Amino acid sequence: MINAIVITIGDEILIGQTLDTNTGWISQELNKIGVWVKKRIAVGDIWDDIWKVLDDSSKEADIIIMTGGLGPTADDITKPLLAKYFESEWKTDDQSVKHIRYLFEQIFKREVTERNLKQAIVPEACQVLFNEKGTAPGMWFEKDNKVFISLPGVPHEMKHMVSKILLPRIQSTFKMSVIIHQTLVTYGIGESYLADHIQHWEENLPKHIKLAYLPNYGMVRLRLSTQGEDKNTLELDIEKSFAELKEFVKEWLVIDEDMSIQETVGKLLKERKQTVGTAESCTGGFIAHLLTMNAGASSNFKGTVVSYDNQVKKDILGVDETLFETVGAVSEDVVIQMVEGVLRELKTDYAIATSGIMGPDGGSENKPVGMVWIAVGNKDHIVTQEFHFRFDRMRNIQQTSYTALNMLRKFINNYVESETYNAE
Repeated sequence: MINAIVITIGDEILIGQTLDTNTGWISQELNKIGVWVKKRIAVGDIWDDIWKVLDDSSKEADIIIMTGGLGPTADDITKPLLAKYFESEWKTDDQSVKHIRYLFEQIFKREVTERNLKQAIVPEACQVLFNEKGTAPGMWFEKDNKVFISLPGVPHEMKHMVSKILLPRIQSTFKMSVIIHQTLVTYGIGESYLADHIQHWEENLPKHIKLAYLPNYGMVRLRLSTQGEDKNTLELDIEKSFAELKEFVKEWLVIDEDMSIQETVGKLLKERKQTVGTAESCTGGFIAHLLTMNAGASSNFKGTVVSYDNQVKKDILGVDETLFETVGAVSEDVVIQMVEGVLRELKTDYAIATSGIMGPDGGSENKPVGMVWIAVGNKDHIVTQEFHFRFDRMRNIQQTSYTALNMLRKFINNYVESETYNAE
């Protein structure tokens, strides 16, 4: 089994100023070709710390991949450190020099400086990985049957190099094992309830199959993973276990693919050539945001009315203004009329409406913070449900949005009965 450790370098990562998306993406791509990622490590711009991480990682992994620290400024210490680590002199990579000049003179329309050209100077011990999208080339080192790879930290540059250069090279250098994942998505049951429900089955899984629980906003993704040399045997074993798992969780099963709830809804609408619109009070357009994250959303999502103010509910959606005095904006009657307004004004097949109190203020004894009414429906039928979430403002907005999308999913699939929501 070939394994790897992925390292991101930079003080900005450690202090939280920049979110590290590189190591996660690299890990996913390595996994696809059969490389098992043992660790992901963040380290600051401190010479001794980086050196120690390299030493420690080389004792555990076949492949060590680093991102960051290859820029032209004084705080970018990765390249000089690697030259010292591999006891190497320097060389100039002519292809990188030409590319840097081309970028500055033809693309950026700026004068190229010595500092810029310095990025083409690399340790002699490395094999250069050409950076088509930027100025800092990547580097491939080999030492004691280990491979050390240094990549730029700019995400789009790094991703292009990994996809086009690094992955094919790793595959040609190492004998890959087979890694297979099967993932399904559940909704409406918490992680611990789910674990109790399938405990006996999980305990009797084949030893080479591992189960992971991946909870997020009311959903729990269940992922089965296996790794080995005999692809046919692995596929047969994991398919059998996956079929058993689907049967155990069928009451809460959303989809037997690794898809988000918004992707699942988008897929259903696309298959049926149908459309949806939203009327959002407390969620402020977040449901629309989720739906428009889907590629091709224009074929099934028509738009949203962010009716945060009651006057908008009345003027745009036609909600009876007397309801605001009698039952209040956060009520079943109001979300029903919001759905009717969307169906009428946007001329969609389905509609979603939300109204609630997201917090931290604004609640009362009868309508506490976290109380939400959601309605979904079409011209023939509307389903409503009251929820009580207990999170902070942003989490309440997100939880409401994902719950509304799941209600629509069930409605489209003609599963419209009331449900009990167990939030953890």
